Amino acid sequence: MTVPTLPPLPLQAAPGTAPNPAAELLRSVLPAGYADPVGIAVMFLVAFLAVYVLGRVVVLPLVDRVMQSRGLEEHARKPLSKVVFFVVLFAAVAVAFGAAGLGSFLSALATIGAAATLAIGFAMQDVLKNFVAGVFIYTDKPFRIGDWIEWDGNSGVVEDISLRVSRVRTFDNELLTVPNSQLTDGVIKNPVAKDKLRLKFVFGIGYDDDIDEATEIILEEARDHAEIMDDPEPTVRLTELADSYVGLQSRIWIANPSRADWVRTRAEYVKSVKERFDEAGIDIPYPQRGLSGGIELAGPISAADVEAAGDD
Repeated sequence: MTVPTLPPLPLQAAPGTAPNPAAELLRSVLPAGYADPVGIAVMFLVAFLAVYVLGRVVVLPLVDRVMQSRGLEEHARKPLSKVVFFVVLFAAVAVAFGAAGLGSFLSALATIGAAATLAIGFAMQDVLKNFVAGVFIYTDKPFRIGDWIEWDGNSGVVEDISLRVSRVRTFDNELLTVPNSQLTDGVIKNPVAKDKLRLKFVFGIGYDDDIDEATEIILEEARDHAEIMDDPEPTVRLTELADSYVGLQSRIWIANPSRADWVRTRAEYVKSVKERFDEAGIDIPYPQRGLSGGIELAGPISAADVEAAGDD
């Protein structure tokens, strides 16, 4: 069977010009009719690898250094680096098409894109939605890598932000991959966005206990704790008159907050207040319920009744 040959390509020397050594070598080695397809593949591969390697070795590190010199944070550099990578990949394919003599890659791409735009648009609605949300996360900066965030009943520390999803490590060491649109359509709580965080805790004391003495103990333990700030100073307010206790709400501030610092500081503070309450004889009451009423007997119970009930 005769293999059809393709029209002259860059591997073939034009009339009146010096022969192409690579083309001549392929023609001498390969059977007739196969030199041109293999030459196209070789030229495509060589051009693609040359541009791709140049981009990975030179362009990407250069762009990363420029972003670092501009003071961009890690959460901003990662998505931009990915965009640059795709640009390098696109350029490598375009140059490879031209070097292999396959015509203009951009013209072919425009033709294919015009036919596939509608289908791709329907298929990629969620992808595009998450991509736009990722751009908003980059520009608005509601949180950064390393921040502790809470949303829709979930919480954790942000480990990575990409153009489509964000990855959050929960405090149980589970990794959540969250579409960016979920983090922009709802309310995000970022307790560590600022340089300090206020904590609140309600201490319940009995109705017979001295409110002023309990208040002073709560404030003293807050002032003595090394992690609790003096400015803003700790405060205590009577906020509840519950069924079984009087609620004193303590409000304290910690600097450079994180989830671990918040949990540890509050635990140490509450423990020290409880120990002082015990020393001072101040109770932390628990809910109590009183029962009232009586029991009425229909009449005296005889021995025969008891025996009959046993037989039943």
